[in-house]
Amino acid sequence: MLNRASRFFPILRALRSVLATGGSLLEIGSGSLGLGEYWPGVFVGCDVAFAAHPVKNMRAVCCSGHRLPFQDRSFDAVVVSDVMEHVPPAQRTDVLAEAVRVARKLVIIGYPCGPAAFDLDQKLFREYQARDLVPPLWLEEHMLHPFPDENLLVKLPVGWKSDVIPNESLQFHYWMMKAEMSPLSNYSFRLALRTLPALVERLLQRADREPSYRKIFVLSRETEEQYA
Repeated sequence: MLNRASRFFPILRALRSVLATGGSLLEIGSGSLGLGEYWPGVFVGCDVAFAAHPVKNMRAVCCSGHRLPFQDRSFDAVVVSDVMEHVPPAQRTDVLAEAVRVARKLVIIGYPCGPAAFDLDQKLFREYQARDLVPPLWLEEHMLHPFPDENLLVKLPVGWKSDVIPNESLQFHYWMMKAEMSPLSNYSFRLALRTLPALVERLLQRADREPSYRKIFVLSRETEEQYA
């Protein structure tokens, strides 16, 4: 659906800038699909459970993001997309530390960011209820904890730098999620993504502005210092 493309397209652009499709890649909290819908290479996806059979190019590993069963610097790049808001606040820094620990070059972390994004999803949740629709599971889980904000990344590991990409303006996110309540809109979005993906990506990129619903933090290693 369009909301998946909207959050993954900026991540894919950041990945392609430093990683060939043959590079080693880990996605934390991938579920059964994750990056596999868009990334052509083989990658490792980890999650606490997989509700369906993972996509063909994913090597699935069952584990928790705050305790990964991988050695230090096992992967060229690590992606954590729309996971942090589902993690209890006390464990979020542990997930971040593990992502950095197992990465050699790049860590990309994206999540709905701050009180304004949380308020918007509460409004969206009420919209589902008003229409007598069952909210998606991810939205129900969004109601459990306040969203992390920029302070989650305020203290970077030694030897790493960060760039921040605003992703989905608040207004665009609310419009898109309301549109996806309609089967006809969903069909139209899927058709556009299948037939005109480059055009859709350019249009979505225009919606990546402040005030944003999500922020994507691109952490890149500057030195060979160990994580501290």
